[in-house]
Amino acid sequence: MEPFLSHTIFNDHFLISAQRTVFWEEEKTLILSDLHLGKSGHFRKSGIAIPQNLYKEDLFRLLNEIHLFSAKKLIIVGDLFHSSMNKEHELFIKWRKDISRIDIHLIKGNHDILKNEWYKNAEIQVHKKHLAIRNFSFTHDINECQANENNYCFSGHIHPAVFMRGIAKQSITLPCFYFAKNYAVLPAFGKFTGTFAVKPNLDEAVFALVENKVMKLQ
Repeated sequence: MEPFLSHTIFNDHFLISAQRTVFWEEEKTLILSDLHLGKSGHFRKSGIAIPQNLYKEDLFRLLNEIHLFSAKKLIIVGDLFHSSMNKEHELFIKWRKDISRIDIHLIKGNHDILKNEWYKNAEIQVHKKHLAIRNFSFTHDINECQANENNYCFSGHIHPAVFMRGIAKQSITLPCFYFAKNYAVLPAFGKFTGTFAVKPNLDEAVFALVENKVMKLQ
């Protein structure tokens, strides 16, 4: 297992990171999905004691990925935030100022319900349904993308995971990157999220996440 592995699509090179991002080398672009920032604050507002350090850890991890790959652009395929405004959104604005040189593109997800003015103030370019760059498309829900042999689509939304069985009836469910023939589904970047087990075909690529390592299963 390695901290990242390489995957090639249309002769373009993508680095699959154990920190739940994909770095597109040719475009110097970091791709990720489903941060659900503010979710812990949303729960705290409801009286559920969720520690705030989960939010800070996610932002710190993302900042490290940006610096590691010297990314010039950030593409978020939906659900940057989890719900309505709370104090964690103010922390994001301060974090954003530290990386003002980075272009951020957000393809709106079902949880992205903030007013357009807020995204504008945060210097985030918002795309309602999808973003297209050359032969690649980016959308939140793969069902909204016309993926085909000439158009590869990156998506999120379902928080994919793979179910694995071991000896002595042991089993584990691991977050994963799921690369089908014409589309990919990225794991949730935010760790305070659930997962949905996928059942990939034998000709599809799956990269499972184990602690701070990524492992290609098929």
